[in-house]
Order: sequence, then C-alpha cells, then structure tokens
Amino acid sequence: MYQWDFNFLWSYRWLFLNGLGITVGFTIAIVVLGLVVGLAAALAKLSAFAPLRWLAHAYIEVFRCTPVLVQLVWFYYALPILSGIEISAVTASILALSLYGGSFYAEIIRGGIVSIDPGQPEAAAALGMTPFQAMRRIILPQALKRMVPPLMNQSIIQFKNTSLVSVLAVPDLLYQGQIAAHDSYRPLEVYSAVAVAYFLLLYPLTIIVRQGEKKLSTSD
Repeated sequence: MYQWDFNFLWSYRWLFLNGLGITVGFTIAIVVLGLVVGLAAALAKLSAFAPLRWLAHAYIEVFRCTPVLVQLVWFYYALPILSGIEISAVTASILALSLYGGSFYAEIIRGGIVSIDPGQPEAAAALGMTPFQAMRRIILPQALKRMVPPLMNQSIIQFKNTSLVSVLAVPDLLYQGQIAAHDSYRPLEVYSAVAVAYFLLLYPLTIIVRQGEKKLSTSD
C-alpha cells in the first residue's frame, strides 16, 4: 500500500508560492485584457459598419471554436515565424489567453447589451444623446447587472486555463509542481497539493458567483 507523506512539501513552499503568485498575476492580466478585447469586439459586432461586424464575428468564432491549448502553441511557435518577431513564452501565453477569453467575454457583453429594451436607446436619441452617450450612460449600466455573473464564470474558467501555460515552461503553479514532483519523486502528494491549492482559490469565487446569480434572479 502506498504510504502518503506530505511533510516534505514544506521544503518546496517558496517554489509553490512563487508559482501561485505567477498564476494569480497571469489571471489578472488575461481577465483585464480579455474584458477590454471583449468589449471592443462586442461593440464592433453591434456596429452598423458591416466589415467591422464581419471582422468581429470572424475573430469570435475562430477563438471560440479552436482549443485554447492549440492557440497557446500556435502563438508561441508559429506567430514568431510569421511575424519575424521573437515572442517569449509569457507574452505568447498572455496574448493567446486574453484573445481566447475575449471571444467569450464579447458574446456575454453583446448578449447583455441586446437584452436591454430597444425603446431605451430610442428614447436617448430623442433626448439628443449620441449613440456613444446612450451606450455609456443608459445601456451599459443596465446591461452590466445582467453580465456580471456570466463574466465572473468566464473569469473563473480563465483562472483554470492558466494551468495550460505550463506546457510553454511558464513557471506557474502547475509548472512549479512538476519541478517539485520530479525532484522529490512524490508526484501523488505534489499534484494533490496543487489540486487543493486551485480548489481553495476557486471555490470561494464560485460561491460568490452563485450568490450573485441568486440575487439577480430574485431582483428580476
């Protein structure tokens, strides 16, 4: 029978903490950039300018319909060949995950905007507001309430997606766990500890999302 022993993990605590910090930092970066890209893509898809709509649609469908791991590998290995610019593993990971997340954020934001009563932008236009003013002052504030739970759900998925950057040797939590497992020859304990760390970080966030969804359904 296998003898579990977690005591040795303490000697790798700084390795894990460093990886955890990189994972959290990565998550913040790709969520913020993804939201910016998603908002731009959502507004482009709602634009009256057809080529802009087609471009936004193509971006969203390409990134939503291809595996994120394939995108990571493509950005790291293929993009430098096409562009002639050397791209680090960190840069490739941020680009790929931000654009991937942005494609999902875009559809969430677009859905929130179109869910608003069409009479409201019409009333704003009657008051002399420009489309931009109507979007900023009337539509987006109302849509945001409906968008928050799915946006948070997608952000949790983005957090989990950061574990994939370990394939590019980015020293995140999982990659540091791999180093500890190879060094200690105790993969069961190491990967169990990594799984617990992800759970402890993500479970409170899922609770917050559920509570937000309940409040939203109650207020509706």
